[in-house]
Amino acid sequence: MHNYELLSIGLYMLLMILIGLYSYRKSTSNSEEFLIGGRKMGAAVTALSAGAADMSGWLLMGLPGAMYISGISSSWIAIGLTTGAFLNYVIVAPRLRVYTSVAQNSITIPVFFENRFKDKSQALKLISSILILVFFTLYTSAGMVSGGRLFESAFGMDYYTGLFVTSFVVVLYTFLGGFLAVSLTDFVQGTIMVLALVIIPIVLCSELGGLSNTFTIINNKGSHYLDLFKGTTTISILSLLAWGLGYFGQPHILVRFMAIENVKDIPKARNIGITWMIFTVGGAMLVGLFGIAYLNVFDAERMTVFDSDKAIAETIFIHLSRVLFHPLIGGFLLSAILAAVMSTISSQLLVTSSSVTEDIFKTFFPKQATSKNMLLMSRASVLIVAIIALLISLTPRESILDLVGNAWAGFGAAFGPLIILSLLWKRTTTVAAIAGMLVGGIVVLLWVYIPHDHQEIYEMIPGFMLSFITIILVSLFTKPVSPTVIQEFDQVNAILKNEGV
Repeated sequence: MHNYELLSIGLYMLLMILIGLYSYRKSTSNSEEFLIGGRKMGAAVTALSAGAADMSGWLLMGLPGAMYISGISSSWIAIGLTTGAFLNYVIVAPRLRVYTSVAQNSITIPVFFENRFKDKSQALKLISSILILVFFTLYTSAGMVSGGRLFESAFGMDYYTGLFVTSFVVVLYTFLGGFLAVSLTDFVQGTIMVLALVIIPIVLCSELGGLSNTFTIINNKGSHYLDLFKGTTTISILSLLAWGLGYFGQPHILVRFMAIENVKDIPKARNIGITWMIFTVGGAMLVGLFGIAYLNVFDAERMTVFDSDKAIAETIFIHLSRVLFHPLIGGFLLSAILAAVMSTISSQLLVTSSSVTEDIFKTFFPKQATSKNMLLMSRASVLIVAIIALLISLTPRESILDLVGNAWAGFGAAFGPLIILSLLWKRTTTVAAIAGMLVGGIVVLLWVYIPHDHQEIYEMIPGFMLSFITIILVSLFTKPVSPTVIQEFDQVNAILKNEGV
């Protein structure tokens, strides 16, 4: 049985590598094409690429596991994420696409910050680059852990074998094809993910005798599973909703908005992206929820194991894919986890690569920053960051959702308030930008790693709020921005008005 599943996954991996080879031949002649695809992405590719890059292994493992353990009270995180993603498309996407073009064709977030604020000291660019390196290394590690656990849980293979196989394939196609490969593979991966997360709940519901009977079984197992507020507090609900704030500061998602060919395509991309998100996040929740009923009826022995261990509960999607379908189809569904894992890892590797080359190498070695050297450094940095993340993944100490949550909060608090205010408030100053970014990132790290009495509060909340307040206060008490900054800000408004966005 495992042979058929491995065949499906092997074919999927081969397809990813072939896309990488195609992209290598098509669009990697310089670092701009390698890192941002020449700003030629269409609406559908942008939307599914942004979604797939966003939804890492936690979507098919962490979220179903949380739903299996806690029931629909875990859905607050889905509500927060969907709302945050929608607002990101409305508030940030169109302005960022135009502003990064106006601000000297900025192709990375740190370079955008530098050009937006005319920061000649380069401190803003370097600090934001360091934050990207730190948090993305943790984030990439979480994805690699998901890949290792997939092979371990589904095939009984050694965790380290799965870890190395997953890492090798995703690094290979990212190394070869850059942004185009990442975007095209994301499109394919996003399609696989939504198909898997629609198919499994439908089959589960059918196996259990319909929707009404499914919910009856779940309710009999424990009424708390269907109570939206059971086991929650106001603080815990706010903490789950606060995940949505993270979207404003995620470089691997924001870069998709920067790469879309035409700002007029953003509303179309938003409609596609949010629809995709509703189906995938909703499907992931139903997998965990309906899994409660399925195990209760058909596999009470395994249910006992799943109920007792959070890490094992995160494999509910894997288990259901195997028991409900022929191994060939099950292998296709299991490849959805790899799709989620690989799409996020590749996006993070590429953004980290861009930070190393455009923001650090180009700053300290300007004479060596030829087109050829920049492209070479982009590929080399993909390998270096992947190796560091792989070393961290060798001894995973936290659940996937915890690992992702920490990195998500780090970016959201450090970059989110600054992205919003830099796009919407012309009075934002360079000193304020640096102060807000540091405050957001440091508060998250301290909140996570220093013991205190408020651990139930998601670190995003204090980090984001203090960063936002810091930027506003420091801006009001520092020297006003230059006329050039105001001129560019007004130019962006004019372009958006002309485009009707």
